[in-house]
Amino acid sequence: MNTAHTNITRTRNIRKVLVANRGEIACRVISTLHDMGIKSVAVYSDADAEAPHVKAADEAVRLGPAAATQSYLRIDAVIEAARLTGADAVHPGYGFLSENQQFATALADAGIVFIGPPASAIATMGDKITARAAVTARDVPVVPGISRPGLTDQELIDGSEGVGFPVLIKPSAGGGGKGMHRVEDPSGLPEALATARREAASAFGDDTLFLEHFVLTPRHIEVQVLADEHGNVIHLGERECSLQRRHQKVIEEAPSALLDEATRARIGAAACDAARSVGYTGAGTVEFIVSATKPDEFFFMEMNTRLQVEHPVTEMVTGVDLVEQQVRIARGEKLSLTQDDIVLTGHAVEARVYAEDPAQGFLPTGGTVARLSWPRSAGSVRIDSGIAAGSVIGSDYDPMLAKVITYGADRAEALDRLDEALAETRLLGVVSNIDFCRHVLADQHVRDGVLDTELLDRIAADYAAPAADPRALVAATLGALDLGDPDDLWSSALAFRVGAPSPVIARLSEAGRVYTVSAEVARAHAGSQHGVVDAAVTIDFVDTDRDPWQADVRLRQVRPGVFDLVFDGRSRRWEVVVDERTGRRWVSGQPGTWILETVRALSEHDEGAAAGGVMSPMPGTVVAVPGVDGDEVAAGDALVVVEAMKMEHTLRAPIDGIASIKVRVGDKVDAQQLLALVQQPD
Repeated sequence: MNTAHTNITRTRNIRKVLVANRGEIACRVISTLHDMGIKSVAVYSDADAEAPHVKAADEAVRLGPAAATQSYLRIDAVIEAARLTGADAVHPGYGFLSENQQFATALADAGIVFIGPPASAIATMGDKITARAAVTARDVPVVPGISRPGLTDQELIDGSEGVGFPVLIKPSAGGGGKGMHRVEDPSGLPEALATARREAASAFGDDTLFLEHFVLTPRHIEVQVLADEHGNVIHLGERECSLQRRHQKVIEEAPSALLDEATRARIGAAACDAARSVGYTGAGTVEFIVSATKPDEFFFMEMNTRLQVEHPVTEMVTGVDLVEQQVRIARGEKLSLTQDDIVLTGHAVEARVYAEDPAQGFLPTGGTVARLSWPRSAGSVRIDSGIAAGSVIGSDYDPMLAKVITYGADRAEALDRLDEALAETRLLGVVSNIDFCRHVLADQHVRDGVLDTELLDRIAADYAAPAADPRALVAATLGALDLGDPDDLWSSALAFRVGAPSPVIARLSEAGRVYTVSAEVARAHAGSQHGVVDAAVTIDFVDTDRDPWQADVRLRQVRPGVFDLVFDGRSRRWEVVVDERTGRRWVSGQPGTWILETVRALSEHDEGAAAGGVMSPMPGTVVAVPGVDGDEVAAGDALVVVEAMKMEHTLRAPIDGIASIKVRVGDKVDAQQLLALVQQPD
C-alpha cells in the first residue's frame, strides 16, 4: 500500500494506541500499528479473553463481563485502560463507541488522542436532521424531504404530499435500518409513523423522525474521504454498497459499475464539501442515494464519522492504508496525498461472513469454530478475520465474523475470484452465510451490475439451501471412520478386515431430506503414510422419486478431518468434523457446506417430545418467560423469549397441552436446546 509521508509536521506523539474494539476490525487496526512500529493495546470482555485480537496486541486489558454495556461500551473503563497502559491514543474501530461524541470528549479531557474526528463533527453528523442542514449550506444535494427538530406526526402527514410518495420515514438518531419504513400512499402513513416512533425510541432513546422521498430503483453509493487539520480534504473514490439485506450491507465493491468519470468527480467533490461543512478531520464516509435510472443525480443520505466495514475494497484499488492515514492525521500531520495522487486501479469486491442461517430466515447462529481455513492469498485475496479454530461465537455481539476481499483487473475477474475464495473457505462448527454469498454472486443481475438496494432481499426471498451434494454425503460417511493408522485403519467396532469387503451404512438428514448411504469398502491400502480406501457407494434418497446415486470412489486421508475424494477421475478435497456428543457431521468442500444429522429411529416417547418440544433456534439469552410451568396452553401461546445479537425471538407452544418450562430469565442457551415441552394429557 501507498505509505508516502513526506512533509511531516507532527504536533502529537503517538507511540502506543489502545484499540477500543474487538473482532476483525481490532485485528486489522493492530496489524497496521505493528507495521508502523506503534505499540498496541487490546481490550476485552470475559467472552473474548482468548480472542485473536487479544493475542495479536502487545498488551491487553480486561474491561468487564461479556455484555457490551458492561465492557466495550464503558467509557470510564476504556479510558482507565488507556491510562493504565500509558496509551497516547485510542482507535475506536467501528460500532461500539466509534461515533459517540461523549467518548471523544472524555478522551480529550483525559489528554488522550482520539483517532477520529472532532466531537462536534460526530454530533452534527450523528443527527440526520442537523446533518442535512449542514451539507445543504454547502450546496450538497439532499433527497427531497421534510426535516427539522420536533416534527409531530400531524406535521409529517401534512408535509408528505409536498415530499411526494412513496416516502421513507427515517429516525434522526441511529442507523442500521431500525425505525425506517417505506410508505407507498398517505393512508398507510399514520400507522407507520407510530411504529417508527416506538422503534426509534426503543433503539436510540430518541423518537425524532423526518421524511424523505423514496428514490425509485435506488443504489447506495458511498465516498471515502480523508481530511487533515490543515484544511486539506480529498476523496478516494466510491464504493457500491447496494447489495444489502434489510439495510445491512452484505457485499460491497469499488469502484461502482454505475458511475462514469464525470459523475465520479462530481460525487467525490460533494463528499469533500460535506466533510468541510462540519470541519471534519480523519477518515470518513459520505453516503449517497443514486437512482439506477438517473445515475448522474445523487443525493446525500448521511456521513459515517469513522472507518467503514467495507474500507478494504478502497484500499485495494487505491493502494492507500486508511488506518495508517488515520494515525498520521491524528498526529497532526498534513496529508501526503493530493487528489491527483488518487488513482483507482482494477476492481475489488468484499463479502461479509456472518454467523447466521440464510435458510432459516437469517436467524443468528453460534457455537464453537471446530475447523477454519481461509483461501490461499497471492495478492488477489485478502482476509480480515477476528476468529480462529476454537473461537466461541456467542450472542453478545454483532454476528459478523470476517470479511473475504478479492481484487481483479476488472469487475468480472474480481467477482470470479471472490466466488473461488468463498468456495475455498472452510468454516465448520458455526452456520454461516458463505454459501448464500456464493448464491448472490451467481445471480445474473449481480454479474451484470444491475443493482439496487432491494435486489438482495428479492434474491433472499427465493433462496433455499441446496440439497447435499452426493460427494459430500460420501465424504461425511467415510470420513467419519477411523482412517488414521495405516496398519490399523478401522476401529474394532467396524469389524474391518484388510482385503475383505466391509459394509458401512449411514442414515443422514439435512433440511428435512433423508439419505441412506451404503458403502461396500472393497480394500484398504495399508503401508502408506495415510489411510486410503476404495468403496462402492450407493445413496438412496428417502421419500423422494430420485433415482439412487451409485459410484466407485477412493478416499484418501490427507490429515485428520481432511480428505481427498476421487470420483469419476477427479479429486476434490473435503473436510469433515463429527460432533461426538450429538453425532452431527459437518462436511465442507468446493460445492458447499452441509450439516448432516444422524437419523435414528424414534420411540413413541421421543415422537411425543418432538411434537411438543420448543427448541432454541440459535444460541442466546433468555430475556422473558411468558409461559408458566404446569399451566395449560394453546398452540401459539408465547412460552419463552430469547435474545440473540440484539434481536428478540418469541418461541411459542407448538401444540395444545400442559407446559413444562426448562429455563429461567438470564439463562444462556445453545442452538437446539430444549427450552420448554408441551405435553398432552394421557
